[in-house]
Amino acid sequence: MPKTEIHPEWFENATVICDGKPLCTVGSTKKELQVDIWLANHPFYNTTTALIDTEGRVERFMKKYGLDSTN
Repeated sequence: MPKTEIHPEWFENATVICDGKPLCTVGSTKKELQVDIWLANHPFYNTTTALIDTEGRVERFMKKYGLDSTN
């Protein structure tokens, strides 16, 4: 006999939101999904660029600990 009430609640029409605008609805375990990058604001698909943190993990580590990454 399967256990009851162990699965999360399923929302058939969860809203996907990007930049405060609703984009579409999908099935999800969350009522609302916030996304940063979407087809409409992705730099690959359009000529405008959105502000995206492009600094890598290594560079952040080196800056945090004051190390020289040129060696």
